[in-house]
Amino acid sequence: MPIDFQLSKKELGLRMQAREFGDQILRPLIAKVESEPDPEKRFQLTKEAYRAAYADGSAFGFLPKEYGGAGLSTLDYAIIAEELCAVDPGVPTTVVANGLGLMPVVYYGNEDQKDRFLRAATSDPSGEFVAGYGVSEPSGRHSGTANFDAPLPAPAGIGLTAIRDGDEYVLNGRKYWPSTTGGWDGQGANLNLFVVRTDPSRGGKSGISAIMVERGTLGITYKAIDKMAHQGARNDEVTFKNVRVPARNLIEETIGNGDLLINRNFGWSGPLVSAAALGNARGAYEYALEWAKNNSAGGPEPIIKYQNVGYVLGDVATRIEACRYFVWKAAHYLDSHDYHGEMIGAMCKSFVTETTFDCVYKCMQVVGTNSADRKLPFAKFFNESAIFPIYDGGNFGMQRRRVHGILADPGYDPRALAENRPVEFTREMEGIDTVPGASV
Repeated sequence: MPIDFQLSKKELGLRMQAREFGDQILRPLIAKVESEPDPEKRFQLTKEAYRAAYADGSAFGFLPKEYGGAGLSTLDYAIIAEELCAVDPGVPTTVVANGLGLMPVVYYGNEDQKDRFLRAATSDPSGEFVAGYGVSEPSGRHSGTANFDAPLPAPAGIGLTAIRDGDEYVLNGRKYWPSTTGGWDGQGANLNLFVVRTDPSRGGKSGISAIMVERGTLGITYKAIDKMAHQGARNDEVTFKNVRVPARNLIEETIGNGDLLINRNFGWSGPLVSAAALGNARGAYEYALEWAKNNSAGGPEPIIKYQNVGYVLGDVATRIEACRYFVWKAAHYLDSHDYHGEMIGAMCKSFVTETTFDCVYKCMQVVGTNSADRKLPFAKFFNESAIFPIYDGGNFGMQRRRVHGILADPGYDPRALAENRPVEFTREMEGIDTVPGASV
């Protein structure tokens, strides 16, 4: 097939549906959400919007049709994310968390797990079903999620333990920053996927698995984190004290392979988070362009008539276009390779989120001092843009390291991505930037 950047009728329909959703449902929420001081209440204010997303099929549309999803592609979701996040990233981030929590069941779960967990997500009559993803942990001397694959003994890396006791696993430890895990009321999402250490005698990337924890499980406490941006999305500090979870909830093919799940998951979310950052930058650019066409800054002509403003906004427009095509390329690659995009997903996420951060700041320079006035939306655009590079597997903590590990592998083919061929990610590519043999 020839390369074609023309969206199909279906994709154009998804774009228009998302644009209307953003303008009619998300936009009226922004002031209410961002004026609420309590992070848990902020999240609750997005519930009606989320229910609308559930009703139109987008909340779990990424799941296969056989389990009640819409079978939407990663590219479909990238198109949707750009439109929604041009308005606000709150509800879209909750939807991405749904995918991070449940796509591993699609990849690695057995038929019983797929039937129980995926169908539950797509058949909730209340339309409020949410799933969480819990991999991130508190930082410490050698701990923290970014170093989950460091060749160090426990407690480095993943410290949440899951010890087998008969037909159950007993969980103890903490998570910090996991997405949506607290649910609407701080009592837990309907389903949470937590990455755990099932073999504490082994450090670093060894002995890591993933387990599904259902709402109502005893011994877990959730506390919403107050953030500088993404106010309509929820992140938590989660504490586990002798939490008992049925052994059949351990995702079958992740046993000892949780490190590969982490990398695959962040490969999937890479182009989606990039699309969100792109949408945010597009919102800033369109506002700055309109401002430049209608404000003279005391001069005889609107400032768009002057070379500096025109060149700066032209550069911003160019970078936004380039980022969009990288997002589409990365999303298409994932759809072509069974959701394996460990390299291109990381490349896309690092490049796009950092490029669009610069775009937002350039737009603020065009608008000038007035961009600091909270009557204008630039404080929001700027704060949102600052978050994208450092969350969802930080660009320095996880994304660039994954690319480095692949590049350094003797079998890596530098022409593979250009020719849409598979780039395998293996355990040997992990931990390349860590210090082997270091002591705790």
